[in-house]
Amino acid sequence: MKRGQVAFLTGTHVVNDLYQGAVPALLPFLMSERGYSYSAVAGITLAATGLSSLTQPIFGMIVDRRQRNWLIPAGFLVAAAGIACAAMSSGYLLTWVCVAIAGIGISAYHPPATNAARAAGGPSQFAMSAFSVGGTVGASLAPPLVTLVVGGLGLSGGYLLAVPAIVVGLLWTLQKPWYRYRGYVMAAPIAATAEQRRGHDDWPAFGRLVLVTVCWSVPYVITMSMASPFLIHTLGSSKSVAALTLSLFTVAGAVGTLVGGALADRYGRRIAIRAGYLMAPPALLVLTLAQSTVWAALAIALVGLAMFLPFAPQVTLAQDYLPTRPGSASGVTLGLAMSVGGLASPLFGILADHVGPRGAIATAAAVLVVSTIAAFTLRDRVPPATVSEHERELLVAAER
Repeated sequence: MKRGQVAFLTGTHVVNDLYQGAVPALLPFLMSERGYSYSAVAGITLAATGLSSLTQPIFGMIVDRRQRNWLIPAGFLVAAAGIACAAMSSGYLLTWVCVAIAGIGISAYHPPATNAARAAGGPSQFAMSAFSVGGTVGASLAPPLVTLVVGGLGLSGGYLLAVPAIVVGLLWTLQKPWYRYRGYVMAAPIAATAEQRRGHDDWPAFGRLVLVTVCWSVPYVITMSMASPFLIHTLGSSKSVAALTLSLFTVAGAVGTLVGGALADRYGRRIAIRAGYLMAPPALLVLTLAQSTVWAALAIALVGLAMFLPFAPQVTLAQDYLPTRPGSASGVTLGLAMSVGGLASPLFGILADHVGPRGAIATAAAVLVVSTIAAFTLRDRVPPATVSEHERELLVAAER
């Protein structure tokens, strides 16, 4: 693992996802200063998340055809420009277009950056975990940054939001990226044929992994959207306590991502993936049965920890399943498959209106059971050039 490269790429991930988190952080200011309705800000959210999710696989296919590391700085610089212009623009249509451009920049960043992080991290799953947590950190820094800048100067001061991207962009130029991603050698299990070792794409296995990811994204989005209303309206918690509990979910997810990477390095990816999916559904059920804020907060923290244990191993496993299309693999698993949760959220909202948030969260737990079952059908794949004797023994034991 090239620690310096992983650290620098993690820093770029912090900056890129800072602008992803800036969209929801800007919405209250857009509503108060420009009088946008709930439906208007929902359209702005869709412009950012919808286009980002749909275009990410396209950028994945682009980087699979030819190395394009310049998309990494271009992605977060375009995202910064889009967010800054959206804050300063006048008129809803122009704001919508600027946010959509920011979403496209965010999606352009992820496939090449994920490939580069994998190349820099080598066989280490913890390296991918650290890179993934960079995105979580960036999203969590967005609300205080937006509040500091826009809350102090108004939307007209939105140009200052671009400063982090400009600084990291200059650092990128000075570094003149010291690595080149040349298609990190990924191949099939140890018992595979020589032809498979040269780059055999396992589409059935990748399809099962996409199913796992899709059924993961639904309860993740539902937990994020239902946790606060459940705490406030069902358990009688204050808004500040609900917000703090939601932050606890994010922090627990970051911890789970790092723990999952370390667990995968030591015991293999399937152990980390299975452990997460075995823990998550019971934790969600505990949340639905909680009668106090304390128990609900503990359950939410456990859900965040469990659901993110498999996160980094799933990303690298997707790339190993499609060794000739690593960009497409990360684009689908991180982009298109993840968007399903957002598309399903209105249905769960209707369900919550009829049966309450407990029923909606319990239904999401049932969806997560599908992920658990599918996760136990996944087989490991490792690049033979990077397999240590310890990893080889672990893989052979796992296949047995």
